[in-house]
Amino acid sequence: MGKIILEGMEFFAYHGCFHEEQIIGTQFKVDLELDLDTTKAETSDHLQDTINYMEVYGQVRHEMEQKSQLIEHVARRIIDALKTAFPEIASLQVKISKINPSLGGKVKQVACVLTD
Repeated sequence: MGKIILEGMEFFAYHGCFHEEQIIGTQFKVDLELDLDTTKAETSDHLQDTINYMEVYGQVRHEMEQKSQLIEHVARRIIDALKTAFPEIASLQVKISKINPSLGGKVKQVACVLTD
């Protein structure tokens, strides 16, 4: 079993409960950990024997472009989209961080982590 990790994917998106957040938008960071059997790719050195990172990124980008009120909802959509597109994923974890959230004080980020 292997693990493929995509860290620090950055997106400008319009997620939030407040009307202003869905108009102004803010920065988000997404981290993924994908567990899958990488045995074939380890010996073949062929892209078709593993998951294409560019396609994974494209799925995440697509879900980040869809407005939601909650980052929990976005994280679940990312998990569902990736599990559908890549059935070879045994399990995965997604972390979505909202950078500089509007909480009435200085907060670097808030995050949601879901595992499936």
